[in-house]
Amino acid sequence: MKIGIIGAGYVGATAAYAFILRGIGREIVLVDLNEQRAVAEAEDLSHAAPFAHPLIVRAGRYADLAGARVVVIAAGVAQRPGETRLQLLSRNAEVFRGIVPQVLAHAPEAVIVVATNPVDIMTHLTAHFAAEHGVPTHRVLGSGTTLDTARFRTLLARHLGVDPHHVHAYVLGEHGDTEVLAWSVTNIGAIPLDDFCRMRGHVLDEATRRRIDEGVRNAAYRIIEGKGATYYGIGAALARIVQAIRDDQRAILTVCAPTGAVGSVERVTLALPRVVGGSGLLDTLPLTLSPDEQAALEHSARTLRAAIDALGIG
Repeated sequence: MKIGIIGAGYVGATAAYAFILRGIGREIVLVDLNEQRAVAEAEDLSHAAPFAHPLIVRAGRYADLAGARVVVIAAGVAQRPGETRLQLLSRNAEVFRGIVPQVLAHAPEAVIVVATNPVDIMTHLTAHFAAEHGVPTHRVLGSGTTLDTARFRTLLARHLGVDPHHVHAYVLGEHGDTEVLAWSVTNIGAIPLDDFCRMRGHVLDEATRRRIDEGVRNAAYRIIEGKGATYYGIGAALARIVQAIRDDQRAILTVCAPTGAVGSVERVTLALPRVVGGSGLLDTLPLTLSPDEQAALEHSARTLRAAIDALGIG
């Protein structure tokens, strides 16, 4: 399987590294406006392959995406310290107006996975541009809150002393300031969270929940302040998404995609638990949230819809 990655910066290169370590794909093509950067990253990455899996990694141009089954878009300007993801919108929207048509001109059958922030709105834009080329909506998705969900599961698992793989918890809505931690539908194994805490004698009071919420919600800001960018977590998240597509796994992931309605908010792109398989998005799973969580999710949807409206796109 050929995988294209648009953008050979921190996120794109780290995603490629994660693909190599996990053996996802057979050929990876890096495309970047800075061709020298793409060539250098491809050479460096190819030297890792003998220690992991025999993938071919090379730099190329858009024409080299021909036959790609998945194209990851990680291009765009970086988030600045103190800058919200939504503030990136106007700067990155213009970048995508040039990228998406070129991707589809050479890889018209590919599933497109968007990683550029603000990812919900960039995914909405990508789906809009892709639809102009006859690409169905289910073949466009974004990383959404896949990483936020992993952060939530990790912090909660640490508090409870269990393996994060057995924490079934979701972060919904925007990948950003208005995201919603869905505590009310969280399970540890097959046991509802509150029941598990009672059984095991764990204290999960409001102060603890606020601490975990803050740990999830502000993780990116802390990392960017400390080292300038986030890339390991999202690189691994992208590898997980692409693996689900490659193997038609029908995995349940909190990716973002255009959604008909969230409460009273119509035509908005945000993250919900969705079934991801070989052709992209296969289904969206309904969740029965608490009234407060449902209200927070609708607030997140309204925030994103307002940003989409500012672009003048339906």
